[in-house]
Amino acid sequence: MTPRDLAYLDHNATTPVRPEVLEAMLPFLKGQYGNPGSPYWLGQQARRAVEEARARVASFLGAADPQEIVFTSCGSESDVMAIAGAYWQAQDEAGGRRRKVVTSAIEHDAVRGVVEALRRRGASVETLGVDAQGLVDAEAAAGKISSDAAIVSVMHANNEVGTIQPVETLAEACRSKGALFHTDAVQSAGKLPLDARKLGADLLSISGHKINAPKGVGALYVRKGVRLAQTITGHQEKNRRGGTENVAGIVGLGAACELAAREAAHAGRLRAFRGKLEEGVLKIPGSRLNGHPTRRLPNCAHFSFEGLDGHNLVVALDLEGICVSSGPACSSGASTPSHVLVAMGADERLATGSLRVSFGYGTTQAHVDRLLKALPGAVEKLRHVGAAL
Repeated sequence: MTPRDLAYLDHNATTPVRPEVLEAMLPFLKGQYGNPGSPYWLGQQARRAVEEARARVASFLGAADPQEIVFTSCGSESDVMAIAGAYWQAQDEAGGRRRKVVTSAIEHDAVRGVVEALRRRGASVETLGVDAQGLVDAEAAAGKISSDAAIVSVMHANNEVGTIQPVETLAEACRSKGALFHTDAVQSAGKLPLDARKLGADLLSISGHKINAPKGVGALYVRKGVRLAQTITGHQEKNRRGGTENVAGIVGLGAACELAAREAAHAGRLRAFRGKLEEGVLKIPGSRLNGHPTRRLPNCAHFSFEGLDGHNLVVALDLEGICVSSGPACSSGASTPSHVLVAMGADERLATGSLRVSFGYGTTQAHVDRLLKALPGAVEKLRHVGAAL
């Protein structure tokens, strides 16, 4: 089986590199291989390409100045750079008076991991719960953002169930307490209008491979005036992030951001796919839809099925040439329920029988129809097998 034979419906895990993006990258994988830190012509060609890409990413994110964009290796690094960098900087500047980190119970593992690492090193951590639809209570959360908070990090949209968080309200609460606000926008980029200034974010993360750019490149929006302690030391990116820039990847990210900004209406087509999918899937007995009914990403749907294991369902559909997931790709194969569904209070039997379907560039109605044709039989077969054990 080749990729052309597949119905790829896991765009929240990763996306294919678009032909236009690859074409923009190719010169910097061939003859234009200069180091952007070098002063001679070959290096300055690379520098020019990096700065042009920076301007494209800045425009896509609504930044006031291209220099508010720092290039990283991925969304996870951007998250760590924002949270750890802000926390360490606060320790330096506030003499230890700002030791609190506030986050939500449904964050990506990159955020959860760095917050836990800071906790082990003395940070006070406040975790915001969510309701049964995966939504943070903004009013209750605001009361937990105190004057000793250094950084608050709440994702823009959840990577599993797609629920969109009230980040504007949370950012405003942070400003009133002098805390920095970071949002992980890795999943919302390219799917929702994204304007860092309107959201009120001080720091905002994106990842290239979620918006049809290559893996291995990401970006962090750092509002002008915000200072971060370095997590990777070095002089690149105006002394904010060390390491020779991934020129080809950065160029690809810039091209992908430009395409995503130009094709904002694409979300309507994805929402139509989602509507037909949900209508068909919810006819299957013992199925339910997870996440907020309206405040969610237009490109994905998350289901639970009684009486089966989600991982086994993913394998069964893979045999039919259909790519979907039972949760985030970074924890695929795990037999325990997703921490997101646990935080939402889902019954464990339903939480382990979950399925995430996500659309993007290249998705067609035929792909959706193929899944709807295969899914009822796969669910019935797995339930029969499970009942026989």
